[in-house]
Amino acid sequence: MALLAAAFFLPLFPLSMALNAVLRRLRNPAARAVLLLLWPQLGVLSLQMAPHAPPQYFLPWALLTSGLYALRLLTVRDMDLWAGFLATSALALTWALAVGGADPADLHLFAFWLSAPPALAALLAGSLTSRFGAAYAGLQGGLIGSLPRLSGALTMTVLAAVATPPFSGFFALLRLLNTLDWMAALGVLTIWLLWGWAATCLLQGFIFGAARPVAHADIGWTPTLALAGLLGLFAAAGLYLTGGGL
Repeated sequence: MALLAAAFFLPLFPLSMALNAVLRRLRNPAARAVLLLLWPQLGVLSLQMAPHAPPQYFLPWALLTSGLYALRLLTVRDMDLWAGFLATSALALTWALAVGGADPADLHLFAFWLSAPPALAALLAGSLTSRFGAAYAGLQGGLIGSLPRLSGALTMTVLAAVATPPFSGFFALLRLLNTLDWMAALGVLTIWLLWGWAATCLLQGFIFGAARPVAHADIGWTPTLALAGLLGLFAAAGLYLTGGGL
């Protein structure tokens, strides 16, 4: 039962549909962000209550789940859905560490590093929705010319979410790759490549293109600096991870 609960909170398909269903029902961006942060931590706690480490068959199950949602990212243009699908794809990889017998503290940190940037993306999706009625890529392109601060925050958050260096997710995935055999590592690298491709498609729809007149103000300096500080902490944590710890 503990492993079943863990598969619910560290989403494995088809149990992964529950997380995304709850995210779709939540209208408040802050509530979605909190859910993305707390949901996987409950999964790690459930793993700690299991009488033994997860069996080896959880590894291909996790890779298939992660790969499925990585592929779905390529067709998603709604940023709320994008954040949820990316978090689902990323958090499924926690099982790859768990199967290898990783320390619970490492699992908690791994889940946090990979869920925090999607949580920030959910907050930014709320900012886009309040301005344009929907956080849909392509609805209002060329934002870099009209809303430079929001565009910069969006770009850096998406890069952090897909584990780009020097953000902590990059080094967490490197740690994971070092624990896997070559076949599983190749699967993770393919998933990682799909994340980058999906991020490019998303940013192309929001940031680039011909600038259009926008009747809404850019985000203020206070939230911009707060977000920059958080992303700076993620980058600093990533650089710390190069010293060998998660």
